[in-house]
Amino acid sequence: MKDLLKQYLPYLAGYKKQFIFAILGMIAVAIGTAGSAHLIKPVMDDVFINKDTYMLALMPFLLFGVFSLKGIGAYIQTYYTSYIGQDVVRKLRDKLVLHITHLDMAYFRSIHSGELLSRVSNDITRIQTVVAKIIPDLMRELLTIMALTIYVVYANPKLAFYFLFIMPLAIFPLSKLSKKMRKYSKLSQESTASMTTRLSEIFTNIEVIKSNSTQAYEHKRFAKENQNVFKFIMKQVKTNALTSPIMEILGSIAIGLVIYIGGKEVINGHMSVGEFFAFAAALMMLYTPIKRISKLYNNAQDAIAANIRMHELLKIQSKITSGSDVLSEPIQEIKLKNVDLYYYKTKALHDITIEAKKGQSIALVGNSGAGKSSLVNLLVRFYDPSAGHIFINAKNANDFTLGSLHNKIAYVTQRIYIFNDSIAANIAYGTDIDEDRVIAALQKSYAMEFIETLENGIYTQLSENGNNLSGGQRQRIALARALYKNPDILILDEATSALDNKSEALIQKALLDLKPYMITFTVAHRLSTIEDADTIIVFDDGKIVCQNTHDILLEECDIYRKLSKQL
Repeated sequence: MKDLLKQYLPYLAGYKKQFIFAILGMIAVAIGTAGSAHLIKPVMDDVFINKDTYMLALMPFLLFGVFSLKGIGAYIQTYYTSYIGQDVVRKLRDKLVLHITHLDMAYFRSIHSGELLSRVSNDITRIQTVVAKIIPDLMRELLTIMALTIYVVYANPKLAFYFLFIMPLAIFPLSKLSKKMRKYSKLSQESTASMTTRLSEIFTNIEVIKSNSTQAYEHKRFAKENQNVFKFIMKQVKTNALTSPIMEILGSIAIGLVIYIGGKEVINGHMSVGEFFAFAAALMMLYTPIKRISKLYNNAQDAIAANIRMHELLKIQSKITSGSDVLSEPIQEIKLKNVDLYYYKTKALHDITIEAKKGQSIALVGNSGAGKSSLVNLLVRFYDPSAGHIFINAKNANDFTLGSLHNKIAYVTQRIYIFNDSIAANIAYGTDIDEDRVIAALQKSYAMEFIETLENGIYTQLSENGNNLSGGQRQRIALARALYKNPDILILDEATSALDNKSEALIQKALLDLKPYMITFTVAHRLSTIEDADTIIVFDDGKIVCQNTHDILLEECDIYRKLSKQL
């Protein structure tokens, strides 16, 4: 708990004005609470026992003043602490998402998207409870306890001693409960992440589920994860529920002693009835914030576990680091020299040497797992070589900033990524929309022929994953996005696989016109896509076994001859 407070209290430094108002509100609540207890003395002694009419007339105004101070203070404190808390959480979520998006592709391929969704949504929400509620409530209750403690000690030190001696005895059982709470909180968060992962998988693969009528099977698997969430949440509830009875029992002992000893003080004439009731009321009020703090401490364990999980993620650093040089000149050549690539301990590429110059088209062919996609991953720096080097314009590619490198490279995959935005925004993704450039890119990808039929044209809103388009239409949108960049290197990883022969032929013609201005790498799925390539590179088991033109490879390369029959 102490570490958690240390971590998040510094955030308050950026909210000095709001923090001052919040503190003033808390002080007003504390003074109002202590003042309302003190008013019981004149009500009992002056009004009911001494029958003082002046005090009777004054009392309603005093009560109004005290409770107004308390109410206004509570409003100010609640608003400003909520403002600070919500804004801190907004910054935390922004920080976490920005950090995650900069992690390596290797990390994304090792973790399920549902796990990340859980970290960003569920875990942050639990931390939000600390920043937006627990810390402000803790400060308010501490101020209230301070004000009431000063009052009860001032009113009767002897009676105050009994209460203030017994209540700290609650620390031992509460600390035991808090450890259990933290354990179950961690398990609860892990099970929630597993459930979110399962749910994400169901929605992602809904077509497979429905086409196989496996709803009952998936429901059974989801129900198992859901049951785990329920189990650990109930363990949290059970542990948390013990806090109140412990505090109630200890509180009843302390208050019982105070009533017994205080009653004797009144009978012996050492205290007035009003003094005793004012003291007792203050004691009752003091018991409430102490009980609340014990619950707040318990609830904080949930946030502590979430905070640990969040910082575990923030500590993960990307191995693919950005260089310092800006790649501003056009890419004239790219060279891979003696490159190896390992995925963990599995070798994906071995001793790869390739050279490509502006205006050349390079085709990559090979069986599944031969190394084609691995090479593409190196070109876009999703991974760095395990050995060897990649040079761009005779300079190590790692020396360039990732942003400037990616501005020069366009990458289109068989799996099409469409954002829930307009067609124009999808084409100009990440940049300001230039309508003329958008239309030109769409014309080159032969997408305007169907976009012109849409009511809102290039500003038509696309649904999630572009589900309101056909597969071929989505592929043309993705190709147009690549061409909008005017790239120096164009990578087509089976990028026209969803197109019919006529559409593919038209796009190949468009790409042929653009060929002199870029280096083109094509991962082949059809023979027609690659037979005119300047160089065809044949992969097998992570190695280059042949490279030459189509006609020469047919004569000299057995593996290519076999592959050409499959393409």
